[in-house]
Amino acid sequence: MTERTYFSPKGGQPAQTELLTGRAVFTEAYAVIPKGVMMDIVTSYLPFWDDTRLWVLSRPLSGFAETFSQYIMEVAPGGGSDKPEPDDGAEGVVFVVEGEITVEIGGETHRLGPGGFGFLPPASGWRLRNKGSVHARFHWIRKAYQAVDGLDAPEAFFVNEKDVAPTPMAGTEGKWATTRFVDPLDLRHDMHVTIVTFEPGAVIPFAETHVMEHGLYVLEGKAVYRLNQDWVEVEAGDFMWLRAFCPQACYAGGPGKFRYLLYKDVNRHMRLPR
Repeated sequence: MTERTYFSPKGGQPAQTELLTGRAVFTEAYAVIPKGVMMDIVTSYLPFWDDTRLWVLSRPLSGFAETFSQYIMEVAPGGGSDKPEPDDGAEGVVFVVEGEITVEIGGETHRLGPGGFGFLPPASGWRLRNKGSVHARFHWIRKAYQAVDGLDAPEAFFVNEKDVAPTPMAGTEGKWATTRFVDPLDLRHDMHVTIVTFEPGAVIPFAETHVMEHGLYVLEGKAVYRLNQDWVEVEAGDFMWLRAFCPQACYAGGPGKFRYLLYKDVNRHMRLPR
């Protein structure tokens, strides 16, 4: 199997001689955060994390996308946290794009390299360290878990995407496929984080319009993506943030595969106002 590569930001700062041009946009229906704006000046820091900085890609915003936050974490060798998650009601997913992290949870230790995926249940007391010799970079997606009477919370699990067979979309001959880390019929889970892959020339052939909020981080390749009424060029390292019911479609022009890490909220009743 071909070894996968995943784009990750390195920071830095643009020169004073560069022009103020770019592809960043924030609308009432979607946002695009291109890789070129993920510089040192927009990094953040967190309590109880050592030798760590992060880029915040999304956060709950009233009237926009409200269910999740997504970070790109950059942890130096020896860095990490013994108290990473301050919210006992928050579940999480980590996906490694560079380097290696070690996660301790439930008395067990898990080492995750590029392509490594981990689900972290709420109130699970997990810890994370970079015990390697190079910086580790990974996505950390957080959501307030919506418990349901009669359903247990899902347990922690860890896997690498290379060990999960992609599921082809019907009628596409495998040109559009989704790597699913969770069984879609497992209703204990209220969010799905998957990897979507398009072969060159593959398309989403209609304007998907549905209730899920989305975060899409481009891991590899480039494409033209339809967001609401606009066609936007995106490439590896770009992030798209879609509110509920934002129409979306895609054309993957090549020359290589177009792949992205996808978040969506699922499997729960719509909360009604009181």
